[in-house]
Amino acid sequence: MASQARSIMGLAGVLCTALLTTLNEQVSTQGLPDIMGGIGMSHDPATWFTSLYSAAQVVGAGLSPWMALTFSLRRWAFIVLGLGVVSSVLIPFTDTLSLLYILRTLQGIAGGFAIPLMMFSTLRILSLDIRTYGLASYALTATCFPYLSTALAGLWTDFVDWRFVFWQVIPLGALAWALLVYGMPVTEPDHGRFRMFNWRGVVLFTGAAWCLSMMLLLGDWLDWFNSPFICVLGLIGTVCVPLLVWNEWNHVLPFFKFQLLGRRNYLYGVTAISLFVLVSLASSTVPGRYLTQIAGYRPEQSYLITLEVAAMQIIMLPIVGYLLNQRHIDSRVVGFVGMTCLFIGLCGDTFLTSVWLRNEFYLWQFVQAIGGEMILASLLLMSTNAVVPAESAFAVALVNMPRSLMQVVGTWLIQLVHHWRGTLHSQRLTDHLGVERYRLFQGSSPTIQSPTPLTPDGRPRFAGSMALIKQQFHHQTQVLELTDLFFVLLGLLVFLMLCVLILPVRTYPPWIVFAQPKKPSS
Repeated sequence: MASQARSIMGLAGVLCTALLTTLNEQVSTQGLPDIMGGIGMSHDPATWFTSLYSAAQVVGAGLSPWMALTFSLRRWAFIVLGLGVVSSVLIPFTDTLSLLYILRTLQGIAGGFAIPLMMFSTLRILSLDIRTYGLASYALTATCFPYLSTALAGLWTDFVDWRFVFWQVIPLGALAWALLVYGMPVTEPDHGRFRMFNWRGVVLFTGAAWCLSMMLLLGDWLDWFNSPFICVLGLIGTVCVPLLVWNEWNHVLPFFKFQLLGRRNYLYGVTAISLFVLVSLASSTVPGRYLTQIAGYRPEQSYLITLEVAAMQIIMLPIVGYLLNQRHIDSRVVGFVGMTCLFIGLCGDTFLTSVWLRNEFYLWQFVQAIGGEMILASLLLMSTNAVVPAESAFAVALVNMPRSLMQVVGTWLIQLVHHWRGTLHSQRLTDHLGVERYRLFQGSSPTIQSPTPLTPDGRPRFAGSMALIKQQFHHQTQVLELTDLFFVLLGLLVFLMLCVLILPVRTYPPWIVFAQPKKPSS
């Protein structure tokens, strides 16, 4: 009992490390205007500043499980914690772009290391009877932490100082260090693995992950394939992917064991987790964006919505962990119910209009919050139950690398909808406005020319009306664009709901699956 309590404390330390690194990404993104002003960055360096983190995170997510096995889980947790804290604390002290980019990349690598570490620790140190609670805790990294970081960004930038966007890791890091020291079990490292180090895999994976991520993140800014830089990134990434698969398939000690994708539940779990993260993260940005850009809210006035979602995830954690730990409850049903809740919430959001305020979002965000934890925790259970404990490192890598990549794809998807549908709606509204102006002109008398009314300072009085029309035109275009984004996300979610009805097979809680005696071979 005491050892189990220590394991839970150690897992809590890893959870704090994951929270710390997630805040490094989300909070600095939310507070980017204040950071730009504090450091003295213009738009172009700020674009690189945010993109370098996301690309490095994808790289770190694929390599972390291998490193944890080699250095030992405890040592690797301290390395990741130290890297995340030091790289974050140093950023406010420099305005040299090259150093800022290096520190930001290290932040991203630490973030990529930390998220898989949370899942790997759950599979390694928790007993089978409480593993579902650990999987539900891991789900917080995608369903709770991004929403929580939005509120924290407002707290630091609006009421304290922009530097605390980075320095908040100090108290969190101290807490994580204490929990890791007390609870993380001591195991011996396996440095002999370096003798079979997969250096080709590192080069190919880094080339594929970094280049493709940067292409998606910077493509819209650099005008896609009209930019030679984007063309080079796309070429390198495309060439590296098949070479990586071939190398990992044949290497004696790979980073990714692609053979696992031949198992039905694992293939479903990896695919569904990736798509769910895409839907969840893309939809989470809409309320805050709408309230600040269209409704005219100050950032701190929109944080109650994100706090509502974050709080619901914490409330749902023990409930979902308990449900998935019961023999008579099918995890597929739990996941489908969660998808239904998310579907209802997204359907409600499609009724978005330019007169919505914060209160109109509360109900639909509440319903989505109920479903998020149910979906991700059930998917994790189905995918991890499909592998034996000796394969856990490969399973964690193949789950978390696509998940990190989907965060990049989510940014690309929002940009795609913005240009594809935003341009279309802008053209249609322009045509409609032109027709209305033509009708008004035709209805007026051509023989009576009334003088243009002027203001006391000599300006035409219709200038204010034109400015108002322009503002309403822009707002309506954004509303239609965001509505289309919800419909795209609904399409992805419907695909997930169909998959859960067809692809996965029934699985049971870990204390049943892994406690059964093996059948004798014939």
